Amino acid sequence: MRFLHTADWHIGKKLNGFDLLEEQGAAIDQILSLALAEKVDAVVVAGDLYDRAVPAVDAVNLFNEKIIAFNLQNKLPLLAISGNHDSHERLNFGTPWFSHTDFYLHTELAQAFEPVELADTQFFLLPYFEPFNARVYFQDDGIKTLAEAIKSVIAEMKRHFKPNMRHVLVAHFFAAGSSKSDSETKIMVGGLDSVPVDLLQDFDYVALGHLHNHSALNHLTVQYSGAPLKYAISEEKQTKGVYIVDTSDLSRTFYPLSPLHDLQRLVASYEELLTPAFYQKIAREDFLHIQLTDRGVIPNLMNQLRVIYPRLLGIERVNPLESKAQLIQLKKRADTPKKVVSDFFAEMTNEDLTANQEKWLAKGLQAVEKLTKED
Repeated sequence: MRFLHTADWHIGKKLNGFDLLEEQGAAIDQILSLALAEKVDAVVVAGDLYDRAVPAVDAVNLFNEKIIAFNLQNKLPLLAISGNHDSHERLNFGTPWFSHTDFYLHTELAQAFEPVELADTQFFLLPYFEPFNARVYFQDDGIKTLAEAIKSVIAEMKRHFKPNMRHVLVAHFFAAGSSKSDSETKIMVGGLDSVPVDLLQDFDYVALGHLHNHSALNHLTVQYSGAPLKYAISEEKQTKGVYIVDTSDLSRTFYPLSPLHDLQRLVASYEELLTPAFYQKIAREDFLHIQLTDRGVIPNLMNQLRVIYPRLLGIERVNPLESKAQLIQLKKRADTPKKVVSDFFAEMTNEDLTANQEKWLAKGLQAVEKLTKED
């Protein structure tokens, strides 16, 4: 059989305050189109369906809309697990009847030992869990780490292996040897969430979620699909997509996705950014992180640039030296508050204080000085 492996949809996630539902909907639509075009027999989603435990209503609506498209309208078997961003209690609602439409959503550790059998393959759907969940399930106080828990989990799974079938593990954790990017929640505490890859060797294929880079781990049978979108500037150079796995020969092929709006970094001066000859050559509607080469203070910088670059995520200074010099100057004249305020006003507005404004400033400073003496 052939199945599509995806993960880390993070529906409802925002990027520096920007809503990504439109981008997420477009990416999931691409995944569905690919699944249909390649005639896969099932779609696997390896956790983090939502970005938060209590997703917003519009995020839930989008998820429901896409699941209906996959599973009910196009009759694609769907195998999914909860990730560390999901609430397993909330996702668990409705699962007793989901399986009647070949939608298998596992959110509890106990469900991982009930393999889903499709064609020649047994799928073991292991939702995200903490070591104490395994400690309680196996009644074993000796289980302290996730690696120890995984040993017991896999031993139990192997008891359900059918020798004439392929065995696929769907899971959501950090496998040893991979690397993280900024948009994954940093949940490591003393290596708790690290699983040595050699513990997974009994499976023909391990479909992982949790890390957003599909190249995070180079292994013969263990694979991250990565997220379908770039969720942090550190992911700028990553190609996002999904895998299609063929169980007949255990081959896997990566299929890239095209974002509705890409994420990129620009290095330029303020003057360049405002020049039509410059910005007409770039995709101004993309999510942009600007590295500014100017050294001086530029009033109202973000708002001015967002007129041209509507999805501007942030600005960082490549050469912050002048701002440091200005800070030193401010410290030197800290004993003259009137000069500090006057200079700051001039830097922000490119104008000097009027006569009336100077009078108001003087009265304000006198009032502050009086209050300070009284205290």
